[in-house]
Amino acid sequence: MAANTADARLEERWRDILAVHARTMCEIDRALHPHGLGASDFEVLDVLASGLAAADADDHCRVQNIAGKVHLSQSALSRLIARLEKDGLVTRSVCAEDRRGVRVALTDKGRSLHSEVLPLQRDVLARTLRGD
Repeated sequence: MAANTADARLEERWRDILAVHARTMCEIDRALHPHGLGASDFEVLDVLASGLAAADADDHCRVQNIAGKVHLSQSALSRLIARLEKDGLVTRSVCAEDRRGVRVALTDKGRSLHSEVLPLQRDVLARTLRGD
């Protein structure tokens, strides 16, 4: 009986985490929609802006490093980056050291938009995760 109770508590905690995640992502989507971005778009811009995935100092990130920081499949990430590039927010280039790799960098427009919407995303996080 104790194992069933522990399993039930574990499952309930997992479902609570999923609910908070879904609610937070929906709120971020709503807050950023007027700026032409969704939560996943913002996450990629944020990773690029923060340099979390950069392997060097030239503000370029390999797509595979970004994939390690955002929760998207490789194909979904590639489509998202293509859309961000079409919108003029990022540039893509082939890696000089490994022509199979693709590097991504924020454009000035992308950096500016990220700075503009960052407070909106952080406000959503504060409200949904801290209860502000």
